[in-house]
Amino acid sequence: MVQIIADTLSSIPVSTAKDLGIPFLPQIVIFGNESYRDDSEMDSALFLKKLRSSSQLPKTAAPPPELYNPYYQKIKEEGNSAIVIAPSASLSGTVRSAEVAALEFPGVDIRVLDTKTIAGGLGELVLIANQYAKDGMDTDTIFTKVTNLASRSRTYFLVDTLEYLYKGGRIGGAQALFGSILQVKPILTLVNGRTEPAESQRTKKRALARLIEIVMEDCPHSGDAHLCLSHEAADPADIAYLTDHFKSDLGFENIPIYGLPPAILTHAGPGAIAVSYIRDSK
Repeated sequence: MVQIIADTLSSIPVSTAKDLGIPFLPQIVIFGNESYRDDSEMDSALFLKKLRSSSQLPKTAAPPPELYNPYYQKIKEEGNSAIVIAPSASLSGTVRSAEVAALEFPGVDIRVLDTKTIAGGLGELVLIANQYAKDGMDTDTIFTKVTNLASRSRTYFLVDTLEYLYKGGRIGGAQALFGSILQVKPILTLVNGRTEPAESQRTKKRALARLIEIVMEDCPHSGDAHLCLSHEAADPADIAYLTDHFKSDLGFENIPIYGLPPAILTHAGPGAIAVSYIRDSK
């Protein structure tokens, strides 16, 4: 049996991961001298409340290697294998933690896949991989198939401000200053797992419309294409606008909507919206 392992940067609800039998690791959120696990000690609502009242931007840390040990030990005892479907190594230390922990279990087939993505796009890969495992696919097949899906995955973020990305060191000062001066609404994307500016629009309405255009040009709904949204504290009308267009213009009947965990909100800020999709293999 192949055990899929994930973490909260996948945006999958903790309860869903538990119901599906997916071992789920937390990211660590640090406010001053206090640290919190975001799978049990802090959710996004509490995080945003503390963020608004805090004078300093919180920090985040990957799950420490020792948190993987109980799961790896169980896999060893049961004679199973594991695939850790991990967030981008350029944005999180999760890949490193999972790999370091695996060194304590020589001879156990534990593979760590750097998907180079986060949020709902990562969540979709986790859920697909878990279904593959339930269908009885072997480790090599699952790893190869999910690696292929990850290579076709794209994520775009619409953020209200570049302030949080700048303070968190995820974007340069010149970019943040430019955005602040012009009061633009930036559209960001992931390039080789790193956050990069895609383009900017002068209003949120134009940014939302442009986001739809980008997805429609790159993700025609056919074959095995997937699409999902992720957000936290975004305007419900904006989410409805996006989903309505993707359903009517691209033909997606079901568009999963995920929340954004604290470790992403630390850098993207309140109101951020992510659109993730896996392009058709053809």
